[in-house]
Amino acid sequence: MAEHGGGPLAGIRVADFTWVWAGPFCTLQLAHMGAEVIRMESMRRACVLRMLPPWLGGQPGLNRSGYFNQYNQGKRSIRLDLSKPEAVEIAAKLVATSDVATENFAGGVIERLGLGYEALRRVKPDIVMISMSGYGRDGPESEYVSYGPAQVPLSGMSQLTGYKDWPPMHVGMSYGDPNAGLHAAFAVLSALYHRERTGQGQYIDMSQWESTIALIGDAVLDYSMNGTQPPRDGNRVGHMAPHGVFRCAPAAGGSTSGAGAQTGGGLPEDRWVSIACGSDDEWRSLCRAMGRPELVDDARFRTLAGRKTNEDDLEAAVSEWTSSLDPFEVTQRLQAAGVAAFPPLMNRELSEDPHLNERGFFVEKEHPEVGVMKHAGIPWRMSETPCEVWRAAPVMGQDNDYVYGELLGMSSQQIADLTERQVIF
Repeated sequence: MAEHGGGPLAGIRVADFTWVWAGPFCTLQLAHMGAEVIRMESMRRACVLRMLPPWLGGQPGLNRSGYFNQYNQGKRSIRLDLSKPEAVEIAAKLVATSDVATENFAGGVIERLGLGYEALRRVKPDIVMISMSGYGRDGPESEYVSYGPAQVPLSGMSQLTGYKDWPPMHVGMSYGDPNAGLHAAFAVLSALYHRERTGQGQYIDMSQWESTIALIGDAVLDYSMNGTQPPRDGNRVGHMAPHGVFRCAPAAGGSTSGAGAQTGGGLPEDRWVSIACGSDDEWRSLCRAMGRPELVDDARFRTLAGRKTNEDDLEAAVSEWTSSLDPFEVTQRLQAAGVAAFPPLMNRELSEDPHLNERGFFVEKEHPEVGVMKHAGIPWRMSETPCEVWRAAPVMGQDNDYVYGELLGMSSQQIADLTERQVIF
């Protein structure tokens, strides 16, 4: 068996009852930092992510989902049917050896399973437990079912997203899930720090809805201060101009170095570049990079207020320049001039990007069923407590023998009996 790695959370064990995306994204961060994360899974009700594409070769399978394998790197997995009382007792024994317990069921579910905080603190008084329900454990909607995509309109984010005179739009992904996972990991770290100082565990009641609202507090303040709703305005923002995505000529290459995927290799003909000018100085730099120094003194564009008033004309001038150039050439010119710019990258471009690969961001580990695949890795580097993805995501039940035998002290005969009776299933 591969050895578990180090990191700042080495020695911390997490009993992981989470599933889908928000919860596993929380425990992924803890695993990245060196915690031993043990997922409790059931064949009776497999994690939703195990049943979602992309699949290797288009062939479905519980261990073949790229979605699952990305967000469960560096974790362990055991099979345990929590609908059976004997399995609940085993889960409690595992918690007794753990430091943290995590769950993201709807409000009240974990208590009905017999594994709520009050039950777990009886077997582990200093346990840190987090519940990541959609709405929190109290309030009139506490037992509502929630998924991440619903958090976007619930939070008000959809009301802010879209073009002028268009209806509210989704942001293009289940934004509430990974956002909630990051908030949850932060809360767990804080509680572990508190326990280190005081010896006290605690319960963390986290609302995924609230964690998403926290991202758009300025929009909330717009109403509380002025009684107004910020308008939808596409890619434009009130404090920058130009600020948007501009059409370019077809890309000559698939990376900022000019080498990579060609348009004939699957890239579409329409390419774009994002540009954001944060000050008048940056606007002047943009004008010089475009070869349009006369725009610096154009009364329409000299100030931010003027550029916002004449934003259609402003964007037309920028688009006229970008439309004749490769997006990576635009990026190189503007970055050299101190203006924020970058093309919207596609999967192949990201995978082959020389900067990301030189930094070692991507992870390639041998998976028991799908082999070596490239995964997004750890987005930070720590000088004194290096972090690493110590192995690929587990196949379901990969660590049964280690957890039940080594950690919980069960004999091979006991494990075989539990398996035959589908307690471990």
